[in-house]
Amino acid sequence: MEKQEIRTFGRRHGKKLSTRQQTLIDEVLPTLKPTGGDILEIGFGAGEHVRELAATHPEKIIIGAEPFMNGVASLLSAITDEKNNLVLDEYKNIRIWADDVRDFLRKTDSKFEQIWVLHPDPWPKARHEKRRLLSADFLNTLSQYLTDNGEIIIGTDHWEYFDWILEQLKQTNLSAIIPEMEIIQTRYQHKNKAGTTAPKYLVLHN
Repeated sequence: MEKQEIRTFGRRHGKKLSTRQQTLIDEVLPTLKPTGGDILEIGFGAGEHVRELAATHPEKIIIGAEPFMNGVASLLSAITDEKNNLVLDEYKNIRIWADDVRDFLRKTDSKFEQIWVLHPDPWPKARHEKRRLLSADFLNTLSQYLTDNGEIIIGTDHWEYFDWILEQLKQTNLSAIIPEMEIIQTRYQHKNKAGTTAPKYLVLHN
């Protein structure tokens, strides 16, 4: 029997979607299903950073992967015109994978210039540690999807998780730097559930 993958995310659904949000999920989301792209963000929350990437790199295809449907609905609401639900011109380079990113990676031949993972669930309880996304195995998987000069950018405000990732890196061939970066503003960064002074960032290369 094939070993079932450990689920690394929590809820798929939150509060009931508005009528417009449900329409966007039903009608617009299928048109944005990705096959390949240039930049990938894993676990985009409400999509603030995906939109920033799209605006900063209009010539690139930006893929956002997020299994939480309320977050997907938030991004769809932000990138479409309220009157006709068409994707706004400045966001036409966005694609959305509304499921586990590992399923997408198995389907794509893309190599990414950047892979972003901002504020992944730290699963702070010891019994849940195995559900943490950024394990050595997953980091090794991501390394296979980088271009020659590609990078994985990680941000977390949970410092114990940050240290845990550093330990996981010892089981990979990735090199890491801890950069001086401006704080990337997202809904989860503002929540700062860990109560730390600021997020910490890592940039990884093959």
